[in-house]
Amino acid sequence: MSFLLEFVRAPLLVGAVAPSSSALARVATTVVPRTGAPVVVELGPGNGSFTGAIQQRLAGRGRHIAVELNQRFAERLRGLHPGVDVANVDAADLGTVLTDRGLDTADVIVSGLPWAAFSTGRQLAVLSGVVAALPPHGVFTTFAYVHARWAGPARRLLDSLHVHFDEVVVGRTVWANLPPALVYHCRRPNERG
Repeated sequence: MSFLLEFVRAPLLVGAVAPSSSALARVATTVVPRTGAPVVVELGPGNGSFTGAIQQRLAGRGRHIAVELNQRFAERLRGLHPGVDVANVDAADLGTVLTDRGLDTADVIVSGLPWAAFSTGRQLAVLSGVVAALPPHGVFTTFAYVHARWAGPARRLLDSLHVHFDEVVVGRTVWANLPPALVYHCRRPNERG
């Protein structure tokens, strides 16, 4: 299945013409613990670039739930990663996804969502769901493309992250990605947003 074809079919849902690189996946998933049994939620896994990296870090431990709206991507993920619980729903339904699985929270949420393609309301709805799903020790990572970092939607996302988390660390540029990207590491979610 062509990632580019999925982009052409639904550019505002896919949000990129190429999948994330393994270099970006490594940086975005460094927050997944290598010990214990964490609950890891992946939002917008697409073709599974981050999925494989998360599975490597978990090494059979914990739970990995992937929330993917695109049915073709969801079906492909199920086939490639049978150990991943794939929910073919909107990321805004994260609370329901967790509740349906008997969970209150997730320890880590890794996002591959196309935030810059989202309206203000959609960004806020998904981000509010992320904050509600994280315990105080929870960590959230997402990324932005360097070339679009100063565009309105990307600035709006970063501003929202600063409102919803006590700590937002902007990682170094991952040049080995098309286009180059940087990762936001967000810790200590709060409800003031």
